[in-house]
Amino acid sequence: MIYSILWADDEIDLLTPYIIFLENKGYQVSTVNSGADAMELVIKQKFDVLFLDENMPGMSGLEVLIAIKQIRPNLPVIMITKSEEEELMEDAIGSKIADYLIKPLNPNQLLLSVKRIFDKKRLQEEKTNLSYQQEFRALSMQYQDKLNAEEWSEIYKKLSYWELEIDNTENKSMAEVLNSQKSEANAHFSKFVEKNYENWLQKPDSDTPILSHLMMRKYAFPLINDKSPLFFILVDNLRYDQWKILEVFIQDYFQVERENTYYSILPTTTAFARNSIFAGMMPSEIHKNFPDKWVHDLGDSDDDEGYNQYEEFYLQQQLKRLKIDAKSSYHKIIHQYQGKQLVDNFNKLLTNDLNVIVYNFVDMLSHARTDMAMIKELAPDESAYRSLTASWFQHSPLFDLLKKISSKKGRVIITTDHGMIRVQNPIKIVGDRNTNTNLRYKQGKNLNWDSNSKMMVSRKPEQLFLPKPNMSTTYVFAKEDCIFAYPNNYNHFVNHYKNTFQHGGISLEECIIPVVYLTGK
Repeated sequence: MIYSILWADDEIDLLTPYIIFLENKGYQVSTVNSGADAMELVIKQKFDVLFLDENMPGMSGLEVLIAIKQIRPNLPVIMITKSEEEELMEDAIGSKIADYLIKPLNPNQLLLSVKRIFDKKRLQEEKTNLSYQQEFRALSMQYQDKLNAEEWSEIYKKLSYWELEIDNTENKSMAEVLNSQKSEANAHFSKFVEKNYENWLQKPDSDTPILSHLMMRKYAFPLINDKSPLFFILVDNLRYDQWKILEVFIQDYFQVERENTYYSILPTTTAFARNSIFAGMMPSEIHKNFPDKWVHDLGDSDDDEGYNQYEEFYLQQQLKRLKIDAKSSYHKIIHQYQGKQLVDNFNKLLTNDLNVIVYNFVDMLSHARTDMAMIKELAPDESAYRSLTASWFQHSPLFDLLKKISSKKGRVIITTDHGMIRVQNPIKIVGDRNTNTNLRYKQGKNLNWDSNSKMMVSRKPEQLFLPKPNMSTTYVFAKEDCIFAYPNNYNHFVNHYKNTFQHGGISLEECIIPVVYLTGK
């Protein structure tokens, strides 16, 4: 493809060597010696980029720039000037120029500027694909090693990094290879969790990761002080890759002081993981200490929040138990208007030492994607799902709240209770009517399944600090990208839920989750 350049300069004859240089590089260059002529030619012909001298007789370069942006708003404009005035630079940048070059020009400087416009995507894509190919072997070799929890976190971060990099390429030629590599990683990771999870709880050592019940004690409570409030914002179902998408918007307002990951307990659901976060206890300990508050998941409700009615109570009990004297508030945002009300009452939050805010949007979006055809169309894959999350965040009361916190140089922790995974492969399972409805884990007293299935089985839930509604209760957790399906209406069920986002089982995406400390700029 031959790109066409229009160059407007009142001393265009003096620029012949540069024009010849660009033509020798394969570009087609047209010239005019005034802003008015440039505007006239832009209306008549299609150009791919405009070189615009700032100081010309008649209309100034800035005036021409503004006029041309009204005619061809998407035409890249490179402003060329002798002036080094900061105000002029700011005016030009504010008028959405593509680049700003100062005379005397260097031919390679011109070439770089043009390549940045025409070839940036192609060059970045080639570099991304080449770099990932080089990383592919190194990552695959790591799976064969005996890794600890922290090393698995680093692998997941690298895989997420490459997902986001490949998202930004046009043809996504390496996406299938990366998906295959992530599936392989999940197969190894699931075996790792199955082998080590009970020991993390029964015999913790230096390799044991921070789990849900210890997360606030490790990352939040040490930051509470009487100098400025700490905002602890838990966005339900926020994966690490989604956090990296939100970070793009947040970084203009906050400095990332620390970015850590921790591990969700099993099952990776709101009812278990989030209650453990706020109580600072494992589920069976919550059930033992607060038997009137714990609700068993017996298959009679699809509403996660029905199991999480006492989070504020659990939080207060944990603060009391740890002898933390802090004035705190708790807010759960399920509807848009609740988020707006919180923003409107922001100044009241500044009087607290700790403000805990639970945001449920991402979790609701994942459930809506299962049940609503429109959401399925909007988010057919993980890349589109990340894009939908970003779109929500940009226009959400949560972003408005964060901007207000930043304006006060406030401190924020952003975290979540568990992640989610896009499911593909069914596991046939049989249970009674009291078996819970979650697709990634099951608990019951009469469960039957294929012994070769990809799942982790716990016949002694007390070893995993899980409550037992019955003496013979067994827990099973789907590994990798599997879901549990009953024999009745099996094909319809599988077709309905395939490619949906679910949580409750064992995967990198569900288990390894972000906890990030931010300070306002």
